[in-house]
Amino acid sequence: MASQGDPRVLFVMNLVLSTLFAAGVVWGLSFIGLLGLTVWNVTALALLLMALTYVVTMR
Repeated sequence: MASQGDPRVLFVMNLVLSTLFAAGVVWGLSFIGLLGLTVWNVTALALLLMALTYVVTMR
């Protein structure tokens, strides 16, 4: 029987990894001129990624 882990740790890991990935994607889009590198853009993408990750993993 596998352990599910502590939900708080999973939430923080999701938050950190989604934010880092979102910052990289927004930086890349900013580098090619498609999107500005702002805190709001990184936050919005990180929240979208967190929600998507939650939906995919909770199936």
